Amino acid sequence: MATLGVNIDHIATLRQARGGKEPDPIHAAVLAELAGAHGITAHLREDRRHMQDRDIYLLKQIVSTHLNLEMAPTGEMLHVAIDVTPYIATLVPEKREERTTEGGLIVAGKERDLEKICDQLQESNVAVSLFIDPDIQQIKAAKRIGVSHVELHTGYYANATGQARHDELQKLREMAYAANHNGMHVNAGHGLNYRNVSAVADMEHIEELNIGHSIISRATLAGMETAVRDMLALI
Repeated sequence: MATLGVNIDHIATLRQARGGKEPDPIHAAVLAELAGAHGITAHLREDRRHMQDRDIYLLKQIVSTHLNLEMAPTGEMLHVAIDVTPYIATLVPEKREERTTEGGLIVAGKERDLEKICDQLQESNVAVSLFIDPDIQQIKAAKRIGVSHVELHTGYYANATGQARHDELQKLREMAYAANHNGMHVNAGHGLNYRNVSAVADMEHIEELNIGHSIISRATLAGMETAVRDMLALI
């Protein structure tokens, strides 16, 4: 069975909308773990639109499962990650104008630059995952870099309908197998919700699902613990 990493970014989005102190993503992380979450995920963006440096440092202190820090592959974020030393750092693409991550990291052709960042993280005892599209060339490039994890981008599946959704699901299944066959742990996430998560959770080689927006959306109406438990039941 896949485990659940709860992304708490959008608790911080609500806080930043008013510029105050609440709701606090630290409190959300505690409640998510109490409800059974297997990990906490947070994305420290370069523009600091939701999570702040303070949040990441406090999360490292209070998270009792494991902390997954999503970050752009930049020198600034590398410095933060080495200082915080989360359990795992997931490298993601990042554009200032996007509302949310729009696709996977382009790894093929950029192995040399990414390998330098990945090596420094791993030398600091931080495991590394690459957030990639379910594409065999990206998986092969991740293997060449030598990371221990990849996270497959499930957004195309989540947004598809009809036969296209079936095709995207099959692609995820095949690429999860390929990544596992190449010796990497396989996570998945983006766009997963209470209606579409079960088919991905059933895949043999996917170990962890990272889900944020849909859980936080339900939490605003039903409470954090209920939202997490409902997702765990579907997984």
